[in-house]
Amino acid sequence: MTRVALLSTNLARGGAESQVAQCAVALRRRGWETAVVSLVEPTAFAGELASQGVPVHSLGMRPGHAGPRGLVRLIGFLRMFRPQILHSHMFHANLAARLVRQFCPVPVVISTLHSVAESSRGTAGVKLRDWVYRLTDPLADMVTAVSQAVADRHSAAGAAPRAKLRVIPNGVDTSRFRPDPALREITRRELAIGERFVWLAAGRLLWKKDYASLLRAFAKLPDGVLLIAGDGPEGDRLRQQARELGVDARFLGPREDLPALLNAADGFVLSSVVEGLPMVLLEAAASGLPAVATDAGGVGECVADGETGFVVPRSDSGALADAMARLAALPAESRAHMAQAARARAVGRYDMEAVVSEWERTYRELLERVVC
Repeated sequence: MTRVALLSTNLARGGAESQVAQCAVALRRRGWETAVVSLVEPTAFAGELASQGVPVHSLGMRPGHAGPRGLVRLIGFLRMFRPQILHSHMFHANLAARLVRQFCPVPVVISTLHSVAESSRGTAGVKLRDWVYRLTDPLADMVTAVSQAVADRHSAAGAAPRAKLRVIPNGVDTSRFRPDPALREITRRELAIGERFVWLAAGRLLWKKDYASLLRAFAKLPDGVLLIAGDGPEGDRLRQQARELGVDARFLGPREDLPALLNAADGFVLSSVVEGLPMVLLEAAASGLPAVATDAGGVGECVADGETGFVVPRSDSGALADAMARLAALPAESRAHMAQAARARAVGRYDMEAVVSEWERTYRELLERVVC
């Protein structure tokens, strides 16, 4: 049985972490011996993974304080598990996987890029990480990106050579995220939103998601309800902004019932300024929900402008408001057509089973190179 270790910077409620967990479970079901390793203590997915027979290991690092002890623990784990493939996700895990390879030979090392800018706010951090990627690139056999936009940005910056880059998109469980009229009725009744047009936004409340622009855009609309699922460091400020604007924006906090919320909504909205390939947009599409989204990262690759929703410039609350008003004003038949097109696009391009099959082909291809 081929052993695969999936190394993640963390295991929290987020798109990249969700991909790691879903891929680990799917690979396990297909006969791969998988294990998940998190640099920091997991706050999500550990129980779910363990219940599916996927062990989870923490290296005990502190967020933002990577140290040699964590790397020593990683070396110890690799010597014990002896994976044929070490597949890392996000900057710190990618760097760790490359560094430990010098002390613990692993036949195949793959680094996955999940965002166009794997850094905090500001260009200095981005340039530094690009330089680190370029310096350590010889220690990775392949670099993959979740969208063409992510691949193009890193290639242009010299962070990854084009010859080693491959785009393998995020996947979505289209059996879990699907249209469900009965669930829609129940959830709308529980939320007490009546017949009003309901917008849903979901994700961490932090600067990259630019909820401030979303609230300003929503304030320009004549009516509707905005549901925001998630929490984060900007929560208090955004709630205060919503009160000052006088809008009906309901902050739901962290939610485990995203399929229900997606079915309850009439439109999804994403206002990000930095993205890779937003999982939540794929989940919305699979649920048959048209979207209005900013052109961050690979958004334009998963939202077909005018067909499955509308794509607008980043940080432009006026353009965002116009597109939201346009979608809300569409006749029910036109929105239903958009919903069907969104679902078809998600199933045809981003179904998780197809994505995992692509990972399997990639793993086997790289292992064959080692044997040869």
